[in-house]
Amino acid sequence: MTRILKSKYKVDRRLRCNLWGRPKSPFNRRDYPPGLNGQNKRRKPSDYGIQLNAKQKLKCHYGYITEKQFRNLFQKASKIKGNTSENLIELLERRLDAAVYRMKFVTTIFAARQFVSHGHINVNGKTVNIPSYSLKDGDVVELTQKSKEIPIVLEAISSTERDAPEYLSVDYDKMKGTFLKGPKPDEVPYPVVMEPNLVIEYYSR
Repeated sequence: MTRILKSKYKVDRRLRCNLWGRPKSPFNRRDYPPGLNGQNKRRKPSDYGIQLNAKQKLKCHYGYITEKQFRNLFQKASKIKGNTSENLIELLERRLDAAVYRMKFVTTIFAARQFVSHGHINVNGKTVNIPSYSLKDGDVVELTQKSKEIPIVLEAISSTERDAPEYLSVDYDKMKGTFLKGPKPDEVPYPVVMEPNLVIEYYSR
């Protein structure tokens, strides 16, 4: 089971970046890996280590995605015509939990998964409780009527910490958004530099 059971922000220090761009990330205070010898781990990484780190950064950014799910997404992306790294990013951004997070209905990607699983989200008027549900162009994502007054939602949409990207159209008065199109990697508002080309190299070994 690949679940982050302890502090999720320890992932930041292990990967040596503020993966979700949060002000409370421990990486902002201690920019070295955890552990007694964390400050001494300055060895130059191998090519494999660089590729593995890039894969872990991209996978962990989307929250609770297992290695099996992530590999399956890579295999699906490799079968789609075009650039495999761009296809992989698009498939990740089409996930329902990712869209809910990008639309700012919740504060974290982890909350987005839980929000979807608990039946708070409608897609095209029907409740969908599968976080990995793949959205199509033009799909409308809306909070259920009872969910529109939940404090975490009101806190998220009033936050100025981040903005919804341009490939999504969001109406915060009606608490709904539309997935306009699959994004290119440079359109996704990652708080850190992602290198999907290295992820492709990792799985293509």
